[in-house]
Amino acid sequence: MSTTTATPQQTTGSTGGPDLAALYKHLRVVDVVDALDGIGYFNLTLMSPELRPLWSGMRFWGPAVTIRAVPSNKPMWRLEGTQDIVEAHRIWFERYPATRLPDDLPPNHVIVMESGGGPEVGFWGSENAMGAVGGGAAGIITDGYCRDTAEIELQRTPVVARKRGRTIIPGRIEVVEVQGTIACGGVRVDPGDVVGCDEDGAVVVPAAVAQEVAVHARAILLADMHARRRHYDAQGKKPDSTVDADAVIAYYESL
Repeated sequence: MSTTTATPQQTTGSTGGPDLAALYKHLRVVDVVDALDGIGYFNLTLMSPELRPLWSGMRFWGPAVTIRAVPSNKPMWRLEGTQDIVEAHRIWFERYPATRLPDDLPPNHVIVMESGGGPEVGFWGSENAMGAVGGGAAGIITDGYCRDTAEIELQRTPVVARKRGRTIIPGRIEVVEVQGTIACGGVRVDPGDVVGCDEDGAVVVPAAVAQEVAVHARAILLADMHARRRHYDAQGKKPDSTVDADAVIAYYESL
């Protein structure tokens, strides 16, 4: 079997369309970027290198669902008593109801958030990010802040953020739109685009070319695995999963 030729697989998602997350499962960001280069998308969809995974070893891919937030320009008022302070989010959202993502999101989606360039605010934290994963998200990417980052790492909750923050939402930020076109990390993101990350950074693959890019990227990955395996053998290094091309080939043949 050729290790540098791949053909599209007709995997399907819950809506009957291609399961793009499955096509991207084993791909590295660099494979996808090289494939994008190959079809003329030079640097167009590379998210800013400031957007970094919050723990080592993170990798995810999935169709984008989008959130656009802006500074609230409304102050939080003084709260009376400890219990009100504990329930600050509930009190804030009762006065200013949140705009929320719909319930019928595709499986293994990636939440991508445009933060509006507002003040330091931990919109994402260990509790709500874990809840998003429980609701089917493969990962979260924000060009803003994330807080509780030690817990994020301990939980292995997949969050990519520009900065680590300390503060909470009330009086600082509000979501004004979901499932619209946004800009995140200097890149346009439309709902349904394939978005992913690993330790090298994050990238967006426009939906119109996502299947083609997956095919090219797979071939790039397999060629690299075979080349690196030769170095492993020559240097007497014990093979690991990063050079197990047979496992990757078997996975894609099973789709």
